[in-house]
Amino acid sequence: MTEAIVVHSPSTPPDRLVLMFHGVGAHPEDLVPLGQALALSLPGAWIVSVRSPHPCGMGVGWEWFSVAGVTEANRPDRVLQAMPEFLETVAHWLQQTHVAAPDTVLIGFSQGAIMALEASLAQPGLAGRVFALAGRLAATPQHSPTPTAIHLMHGNLDPVMPVQLAISACEQLHNLGATVTLQRFDGLAHHIDGRVLMAILEHLLPGDRTSTP
Repeated sequence: MTEAIVVHSPSTPPDRLVLMFHGVGAHPEDLVPLGQALALSLPGAWIVSVRSPHPCGMGVGWEWFSVAGVTEANRPDRVLQAMPEFLETVAHWLQQTHVAAPDTVLIGFSQGAIMALEASLAQPGLAGRVFALAGRLAATPQHSPTPTAIHLMHGNLDPVMPVQLAISACEQLHNLGATVTLQRFDGLAHHIDGRVLMAILEHLLPGDRTSTP
């Protein structure tokens, strides 16, 4: 089982599980500030930052799959090979926290977003919501991830994952009947800022205004 940092654990039975997945070449510590900020508004939630299982081939950090020589053609197979361990990780934390899948939230950044999105397609009902921050689909989806709600959040100036990838993912999922939203942030590159945090909380706090585009 891949290592993880428990950012917040409630003293009472949890009402939610939030699993966060970092990008390639990064560390679980990188998402701790986001988790700490979420905990202030979600005191009843378990919040966990999961470490990717493999040392990154770029010499620093961790990864779910190698990006060395990655192409549009070979990316889907690399994600597919990594998927069993990803699904096992989610199942582990569901068992540990006794939180039901509909009350589980996956938040992925970059490669973590790819894995979370593809996991929702590989196992429908895996989580109640997936937040894909600066992410993309690995391949054209063949079916909707329903009942999971998908929230794509992307910087308009992202040089690593161009925003068109998120636009395309939104259109494809919407056409399949998925519950999907896309929020774009002016001036944001391949990062997470306070606007992204507030956008996530808008969907997680009472009064959620989820709608399809």
